[in-house]
Amino acid sequence: QTRVVMKLHPRLAPIKLAVFPLVKKEGMPEIAQKIHQQAKAAGLMSFYDEKGAVGRRYRRQDEAGTPFCVTVDGQTLEDGTVTIRDRDSLEQNRIPAEAVVAYVKQRISG
Repeated sequence: QTRVVMKLHPRLAPIKLAVFPLVKKEGMPEIAQKIHQQAKAAGLMSFYDEKGAVGRRYRRQDEAGTPFCVTVDGQTLEDGTVTIRDRDSLEQNRIPAEAVVAYVKQRISG
């Protein structure tokens, strides 16, 4: 299947960050909403999505040109880290949930 991507430079992308809970239970939506609100408070246009499979959510954001997607999953509940995915390289890294805003701001400006 072909992957459709709007490759806007991260500074030009209207939405900088999308935040997803892996499932709609176990406290994941609350953690994801908190990250979403922190991003908005820091001046980053953020999008929250909890509908459908996480792969489809990634695809929708790729099509919209969103450079970074954060997923709150079971490991987040254990150690407070989230998965952040880069749209262009498809690289996924685990970072502390409280470092998401700083990480995205640094990557956008660099």
